[in-house]
Amino acid sequence: MKPFFEVQTLEAVHRRMGQLQPLDEESVHIDRAAGRTLARDLVAPHDLPGFPRATMDGYAVRARDTFGASETSPAYLSMVGDVRMGQRPTFALEAGQCARVGTGGMLPGGTDAVAMVEHTRLLDGQTVELTRSLAPGSNVMGPTDDATRGQLLLPAGQRLRPQDVGLLAALGVAEPEVLRRPRLGIISTGDEVVPVERQPAPGQVRDVNTHTLACQSTDAGAEPLLLGLVADDEPALRSRVRQSVQRCELTLLSGGSSVGVRDLTREVFLSFPGAQLLVHGVSVAPGKPFIWVRVGDGAEERHLLGLPGQVASCMVAFHLFVEPMVERLLGREARSFVLFPRIEARLARNLPAAPGRETFARVALREEPDGWIADPVFGKSGLLRTLTASHGLVRVPLGCEGLDADDRVTVLRFP
Repeated sequence: MKPFFEVQTLEAVHRRMGQLQPLDEESVHIDRAAGRTLARDLVAPHDLPGFPRATMDGYAVRARDTFGASETSPAYLSMVGDVRMGQRPTFALEAGQCARVGTGGMLPGGTDAVAMVEHTRLLDGQTVELTRSLAPGSNVMGPTDDATRGQLLLPAGQRLRPQDVGLLAALGVAEPEVLRRPRLGIISTGDEVVPVERQPAPGQVRDVNTHTLACQSTDAGAEPLLLGLVADDEPALRSRVRQSVQRCELTLLSGGSSVGVRDLTREVFLSFPGAQLLVHGVSVAPGKPFIWVRVGDGAEERHLLGLPGQVASCMVAFHLFVEPMVERLLGREARSFVLFPRIEARLARNLPAAPGRETFARVALREEPDGWIADPVFGKSGLLRTLTASHGLVRVPLGCEGLDADDRVTVLRFP
C-alpha cells in the first residue's frame, strides 16, 4: 500500500493502468454500434462486393474494343442489352458489343470496363459512339476490391465509426460483438456546491464538475451515472460511494482529494473491505492530488478515483487518469489523450512550468501564414474562462523549467 501522498510520476501511474483487464462482451444492434468498441477481429466472411459492378453510369464494354478511341477517331460498338439493377445479366458481351449499365449494376460476362455516359453518344438506338480509350478496370469495382474472404478488416479494440458500421452492414453483420461500456459513477462534493438549477447564495457555486465529467465520460466511451451532490459529511459520502461501487466499475469523486482537515475522500475510499491505495499524488500540474483506490478483484473489481475540485484541474485530470483507464477497460492501450488530435505549433511567448512536476498548460490557437501559433492561457485552476478560451494543452516534461517563445510544440487539441 502506498503511504499517504507519496507522489508518483505520470508514467508510473499509466504503467499500473496497463494491468486493467477489458470488460466482458455483449451483442448490440448495428444501429447502436457507433462509438462502441469491437470485441473481436472483424474478418470478412465473404468477398465484397462479391461481383464486378459499375462505378459510373454508362456502357459496359471490353476495354480492348476502345483502344485508340478519341474525339477525332471514335470507336463504334453495338448495344446488345440493358443491365437491370439488382439482377444478374443473362447475356455476355462479344467483340464489338456493349450494354447499358447504371452505377452499381453487375457487369455482364466478358466485360472489363465501363465507358462513362459523358464520353458516349447513342447514334441510332443500337450503335454507341465512344470518344475515349479505356484501360481494363476503368470505372469498375472488382469482386474483392472492398474485401477478400478471410481478410482482417477491423481489429479488436477498434472504436466503431460510421464508416465502420457501414462495413458491418455491407457484410451482413447485424449484431456485432462489442465490449461492454464501463459504467462510471460521478459524485461531486462540497458544502459550497449547489445544483445548477439553484441560485447560489453568497459563498456558494453551481455544480460544474458533474456535467463536464459526464460529457467527458461519454466522449471517452463510458456510460456515466450521475449520483448527485454530497455535502462534506463522511457517512453521507460513504453511502453515495457505496451506491456507485454496487453499480459501476469506476467511481469519480471530484473535490476532497487535496491534503486538508476536511478532505474525506481517502478515508471514505479506504473504508471499503479489501481497499488498496494505489496512488495518492502524481507529479503533474494540474492534477497532483489524484487518488486511486482499488476495491475487490476479478469481475467484482472496482476503482475509486478522487479528482481535484477545481474545474480546470478536474477536466485535465480526467484526460490524464480516467480516460486511459476507460481505454484499458475497452481493450485498448492505456494511454492518455487518446481522443485528442495533435497539432504542431509555435509558442507565442515563454511558458513557465511548475517545479518538480510535469505541466499541462492551456493554450489558444491561431493560424498565421507560416503555421499555427499557440498562445498560453494563464489563470487559476478554478477559472472556467481559461478552458473556454483554450483550444488545447501543451505538455511540458518533468524536469523542464519551461518553454521559450518560438519553441515548436505539440498541442493536444480539445475534442
